[in-house]
Formats: sequence, structure tokens, C-alpha cells
Amino acid sequence: MHLTAIPGGGDAAAAATPARIPPHNYEAEQALLGAILVNNRAFEKVSEYLRPEHFAHPAHAAIYRACGKLIEAGHTVTPVTLKTYLERDPAVQEVGGMDYLATLVNSVVTIVNAAEYGRQIYDLHLRRELIDLGEKLVNDAFTVDFETTARTHIESAEQSLYDLATTGETDKGFVDFASALAGAIEMAQNAHRRAGSLAGCTTGLIDLDRKLGGLHKSDLLILAGRPSMGKTSLATNIAFNAAKAYREEVDENGTRKVVDGGRVAFFSLEMSAEQLATRILAEQAEISGHKLRTGELDDADFQRMIQVSQELQNLPLYIDDTPALTVSALRTRCRRLARQNGGQGLGLIIIDYLQLLSGGGGKGSSENRVQEVSAITRGLKALAKEMNVPVMALSQLSRAVEQRDDKKPQLSDLRESGSIEQDADVVMFVYREEYYLARAEPGRKPEEQEDKFLERYTAWQERLGKAANVGEVIIGKQRHGPIGTVRLFFDGNYTKFGNLVTQDGYEDDGE
Repeated sequence: MHLTAIPGGGDAAAAATPARIPPHNYEAEQALLGAILVNNRAFEKVSEYLRPEHFAHPAHAAIYRACGKLIEAGHTVTPVTLKTYLERDPAVQEVGGMDYLATLVNSVVTIVNAAEYGRQIYDLHLRRELIDLGEKLVNDAFTVDFETTARTHIESAEQSLYDLATTGETDKGFVDFASALAGAIEMAQNAHRRAGSLAGCTTGLIDLDRKLGGLHKSDLLILAGRPSMGKTSLATNIAFNAAKAYREEVDENGTRKVVDGGRVAFFSLEMSAEQLATRILAEQAEISGHKLRTGELDDADFQRMIQVSQELQNLPLYIDDTPALTVSALRTRCRRLARQNGGQGLGLIIIDYLQLLSGGGGKGSSENRVQEVSAITRGLKALAKEMNVPVMALSQLSRAVEQRDDKKPQLSDLRESGSIEQDADVVMFVYREEYYLARAEPGRKPEEQEDKFLERYTAWQERLGKAANVGEVIIGKQRHGPIGTVRLFFDGNYTKFGNLVTQDGYEDDGE
């Protein structure tokens, strides 16, 4: 097939210019447009991923855009129907106007290769974008801006590369139900083989696993609570338990496969990596964190600390304590960590905590914090689906909890945005009645009789005794299962959650 050369874009212009011309194929663009004009169904083969801006020549972009608008409106595309939209377009006039459309139609031999033309056009577009990205990276690196570090440029470039790799992928589309069903059956089989019948990553807490079925891939889980309820403690316990349970095996094809637990990425936006490691060490060695920080350790404590630290060294738990991370930077670091792990990826991502993430919107991003938090939760849900791992984000609750007689949190207490509840697959609240009761010791009222005061005081002591060392995880929303309350053992000395054992076995409210 031979078409008239496009003015200003032929080989003569390239030969006369010493600089390298960005890669393009005008003939492939012409062939695709001609195929669409001959048979509008050719548009369906490329419209899912090919956009007007992917064409190298502006005239072709204008023609493709007009074709798309007419076809999506239910009209037939021909040179005649396009005339109204294109006869005054400067880019089209430059290549010959309406006569050029007739040339495209008359030069078409077959429409069979329309999809191949589309893929080639898109590939060349990606190459031009890579060239632009490389030039931008070089220019940014040469420009010394003390507010923007080199690491920021690297993360920005990684994000741009990823966006380039995923936007407009040509292999995405419908999945037939048989394939989706096969995935569901495989998940159920894996759960059946595991001890405890978990479909997701274990939390290491028997009753919580029983209620949730583990932490499921692609789920966004919100763990919320008021300060001092133990959100971070529970999150570190879950992170440790999941990493400790990590186990993989090799199947008959020689492929490594994770069968339990998972590698854990912990983003600690509030505490440093050393503080978080100290907390985990204190929990597992059962030594007071205060003693660890002040060095008040006897020989037995010191030996136990050394022994436990040696056991923890190879734990597949990775901590990032960079403050004010954006969701974009967080996503980039998760992908980088997944690549570093021999292709086995991650099993769990934990963010402590959601309100400390930055929306990345620039100077005006703080003007509407509700919209910013909404964008953050949407980004975290997209991250869970993209990485195919559970993402657990800790969240603060509003002070409305403190104003009520019943301090148990509710979904309406989620701070700053209703989108947290909307985007999350699971919403859990940490609640410790002991914390509030210990601060509500009754005093004797004026003119109150001694026996009445003793009765009130005794009742308070009984409630405090029942609530001692008990923490509750209230599941307020679960997209795939029941809601209810799970009671856990809480050791305040080591800020450690564990399984609550009763005379009848492990605690469960049975809801």
C-alpha cells in the first residue's frame, strides 16, 4: 500500500535534520485510519487502549478523535460525515483537507491488520514518551532545587514509568467466568489445606482469623481506634505473626509458592524504624519497653533480649519510616520491595497511620482535608487490587467517642471522611474498656452514705476486674463475612495482644 507523503513529515525532512527524529510510522497510522473509514468495526479492535494523543501526526490524531466521537454516538463514519468536524481543522487542512480522507479510503487493501497497526502505533507512542521522560529526568537532575531531593526525582521517575507501563494496556479486558471460577476454587483449596482453614494471610490471632478468614488479597482493611487503645500494638502483632508464619514450598513444576503467612511491608509514619523494632523486641522478649530504652536490664533480661533478637533477624518484615509519604511514593516502594524479593511479592502491607499520609496535591491540598482523605483511601484500595495483597491502614477516630457514656466506637466515628467506610472492605475498631474504667474510679459524693458508696465502688471494681487484660476488636463492616466482636488478651506491660483463653477454649462471641 502506498500513500501520499505527509507534508513536513517525510524522509526528506528527516535526512535534512541532523538530530534524531522520535520514532513514528505515519504509514501505519494512515492504514489504520483508512481501515476505520472503510469498516467502522475496525475501531472496536483498537479503541479500548488507543487514544488520539497516541498518534504521531496531529492530523491523524484529529481524524481518529472525530471517528471515535461519531462511532460512540452511533453514527456511521465516512469522509462525508467527517466533513463537518474536520473541514476547518488546521492540522487536516495542512495535509490536504477532505481530499486526504479520500486518499486514505482509496488506498486501503485490507482491514485484517487493523489491530496490528494499532499495537504498533501505541508501541511507538510509548517509545516517544520514554524519550520525553528521559529528557525530563536529565533536566530535573541538572536543576538543583533544595526543596526537592534526588530521591524524590527517582520516585517520580519510577511512578511515571509505571504509569506508562500500565495505562492503556492492550491485554486487559473481560475475564470469562470459567477463569474467575478457577481462581475461586484454588483459593478455597488453599484454605482447606491450611491448618485453621484460612483463605487469607494469618493474623496469628485465632479468633480474629476465625471471624475474618484471614486477611484476604486485594482487600483494604481499616483498623481504627482512639489514642492509647492499642492500634499500633495490634498492627505490629499482626505484622510479626504474618511474617513469622511465612512459609513457601516448591510445586511439581519447580515454582515457589507461598502457602502461609507473607512478607510484610510496614509503613511507620509516626514512629521511627528503631522505635518500632524496639516495640516488637519488647513484645516478643516480654521485657518492658521502658527498660529497653533506659538500659535497666538484669542479666536474665539481657540474655533473653539477645536470644530473641537473633530469632527475629531473618524475619521477612520490612519497615519504612519516611514521614508524610504520598500514596504514589508508597506504591512505588511496595513495587520495588516486591521486585527485591525474588519475584515472590508481598503478603501484607500495613500503614500506621492513614491520616499521616500526604495527598500529594501540592500547596492547596490541605484546603479540603475530606477530599484529600477520600483520594488517599481510593489510592490505598487501588494499591490493594494492583499488588493483589491485603492493605491494612490504621486510622484515628473522632473525639465524639469521648462524649458518649458508651465509649464503644461506631462507623460514624471514623474521622474526616465517609469514604473510609465506603472504600474499605473491612472496618475494625480496637476498644479496651479497662482504659476508661481505670480513669473513672468513683469518689464519694457529698452526704452519700458509706454503704451506698461501697456498693458503687465494689461494682466498679468488679467491672474493672472483668475488663482487665481484655481488648476487643469490633468488626463494624466486613464485605465478605459477618460482623461482631472478637475478644483478645492484652498485656499492658509489653503492649502485646494475644489469644484470650477461657475455660471453654478460645474466646469468641459466636456472632
